[in-house]
Amino acid sequence: MRVLIAPQAFKGSLDALGVAEAIHAGLAAVWIDAQFDILPVADGGEGTVEALVTATGGQFLETEVEDPLARRVRAQWGLLGDGSTAVIEMAAASGLPLLARHERDACTTSTFGTGQLIRAALDRGVKRLIVGIGGSATNDAGAGMAHALGVRFQDEQGRYLPRGGRALQRLAKIDISHLDPRIQDIEVIVASDVTNPLCGHHGASRTYGPQKGASPRDVEVLDRALARFAEVVERDLGMEVADVPGAGAAGGLGAGLMTFLHARMSRGVDIIFDAMRFDEHLTGTDLVFTGEGRIDAQDVFGKAPIVVAQRAATRDIPVVVIVGSIGQGYEACFEHGVTAVVPIMNRPMAIEQAVTQTAELTTDAASRAARLIDIGRAAKDAHNA
Repeated sequence: MRVLIAPQAFKGSLDALGVAEAIHAGLAAVWIDAQFDILPVADGGEGTVEALVTATGGQFLETEVEDPLARRVRAQWGLLGDGSTAVIEMAAASGLPLLARHERDACTTSTFGTGQLIRAALDRGVKRLIVGIGGSATNDAGAGMAHALGVRFQDEQGRYLPRGGRALQRLAKIDISHLDPRIQDIEVIVASDVTNPLCGHHGASRTYGPQKGASPRDVEVLDRALARFAEVVERDLGMEVADVPGAGAAGGLGAGLMTFLHARMSRGVDIIFDAMRFDEHLTGTDLVFTGEGRIDAQDVFGKAPIVVAQRAATRDIPVVVIVGSIGQGYEACFEHGVTAVVPIMNRPMAIEQAVTQTAELTTDAASRAARLIDIGRAAKDAHNA
């Protein structure tokens, strides 16, 4: 029997590779003669770099950059196995996990560090760049990112604007004369499932600003600032970005990437699965195990485990999902290729305790699932005898 193990991260407790290894340990303890293929997956957010680099036999790299508040941090990114494609996660440089809750300030945080990561990829001579933009702490329309690549943002007096989304309300001119010319030679693909426009009721500021520390008043200020950014982009650069689906992703970084890097927005999970040649790993597979921290009704809208199940279903391969918890409406997943859902909690415990024991609980859940599968096979054999 050949088993493909393809989970995504259990956010906040165990990365995708750790989850895969824990599932493997549980299955191997029961199925000692099985063959296992370990393939961590992601959907454009946390774990994107790890999934793509691991799947393609690429190389992990680290670059010192500035975090959302201009402090120095080491950010991981990667080169894929083809040697010409780089992958970065903006959250590694400009993400919420880099800030304590009391440090969140959507008015002043900047994507400058994300631009530094892009510059590091350019220094490697890549021809293609995949950017995962989930988990941002910023709301600056990617102005910080563009600044790191040579773009200058000025007010009416010709003074350079400070970093952060709030400053964009004073934007009068965008100077791209010093934009890194190497950008013209690369293809940039943005991995994101967000379709919000840049401004307005469903825009970046109103939809995501509060979770980044924006007060109701801040939200209004930031929305006006991003609208001003869109106006100046249209006037100075001849591009309309305000209402483009996905422009509001990552606090408007989607708009910035489209404006200054001519990036193409695409569903994150499709970019990643295609880049890692996921379907090729299904050839000869008898059973698939995937997993995530929580499964609920929202999974059917493109979460990685459901895409695993959907692709496996085209080949009639059963799929078991190992999960940290089960949410409302999860039953909808059974209509999208999922065969069974197995939670890792094996006894009453506090969430904090489960988080510290995720690997052990995941291994136990995989073992339980394997034994239940064996019971089903034995019953089927007895029935057919």
